[in-house]
Amino acid sequence: MSSPHAPPLIPVLLPTALCTYSGSTRVQAHGASLHALFADLDARFPGLRFRVVDEQQQLRPNMRIFVNGRAVRDLACVLQEGDDVAVLLALSGG
Repeated sequence: MSSPHAPPLIPVLLPTALCTYSGSTRVQAHGASLHALFADLDARFPGLRFRVVDEQQQLRPNMRIFVNGRAVRDLACVLQEGDDVAVLLALSGG
């Protein structure tokens, strides 16, 4: 368990396509929000955040994020101890 002032440590499930950055589909990151979580991930796995978040600090259209099984598009979403995050790559085409 983290201290009351430390950002929570959140388990994160990543798509296989991002394993070239992280080395695994299951990682953990600190963050009181999704923005902070992706900043922590990018500090450890440079380039990962850019694949999920665009230059306007928005979730890329082909990415989906679920917090505790609920779809979230707002990267300001607050995270708490006990939450879990899943990042999915949406399929497209015809």
